[in-house]
Amino acid sequence: MAIMLVATVFLSAGDAASKYLAADVPALHIVWLRYITSAAILLAIVAAQRGQAPLRTKRPGLQLLRGLAAIAASIFFVSSLRSLAIADATATGFVAPLFVTALAMPLLGERVGWRRWLATITGLIGVLIVVRPGGSGFQPASLLPVLSALAWALSLIITRLMSGTENPLATLTFSTVFGAVVATLLLPLHWVPPTAQIASVGLFIGAVSTAGHWLVITSFRHAGASLLAPLSYIQLVWASVFGFLLFGSLPDLWTWVGAAIIAASGLYTAHRERVRARAILGR
Repeated sequence: MAIMLVATVFLSAGDAASKYLAADVPALHIVWLRYITSAAILLAIVAAQRGQAPLRTKRPGLQLLRGLAAIAASIFFVSSLRSLAIADATATGFVAPLFVTALAMPLLGERVGWRRWLATITGLIGVLIVVRPGGSGFQPASLLPVLSALAWALSLIITRLMSGTENPLATLTFSTVFGAVVATLLLPLHWVPPTAQIASVGLFIGAVSTAGHWLVITSFRHAGASLLAPLSYIQLVWASVFGFLLFGSLPDLWTWVGAAIIAASGLYTAHRERVRARAILGR
């Protein structure tokens, strides 16, 4: 749990830097800078571990699928930052743990009772409060963090599926290198010649994102998806801090209300997961 909480700081710092670039740089270019930097860092780490077979994997198909889900989540989220405040995008993305609950039944074989489904529906109501479709302040870009959350939830489920057999370094490296290849192939669609400033910020995004995702993968080796996913809610605090310090923006009241409802539903889901786990162990 502590590892997951530290990861939120790194991930929020990467989001803030992405927001800084998003005003002038296409989202795909920002994602490409991040993935290329992360891939270089991870491949250097792998090269330093001679004789330890750090990239050995028993689930290559799942590794590629996780990479595809992760880069899709990044592209959707970064695309939203051109129009949305960091805190608003982060709050909307909080629906990811609820998607994890929904996907846990068909993909992990978990039994999801009516209480957890009710919590999921409640969380979706919270998302509607944050997004406010049909309202005067609604922006179509508000739907992008929802799509990002769905893709990220899928990557979390896949991470859990592989956690018993895969090295965290292998998982992160495969996903990152695959994402870098995909981003490179798509890059001609939105090419912007990088300046020194863009490149330096891109290096920072890649470094902190690599650290954050490494910590997320490591945490999933020690605890279940339903327990860890709600801890990502602390990112709203960091997003608000970075948003205020860098851009002078703070989430409005409805964003906090919606985020609180989403967080409450996620925390209740985590509580039900612990109750279910104790019941299974007590049999």
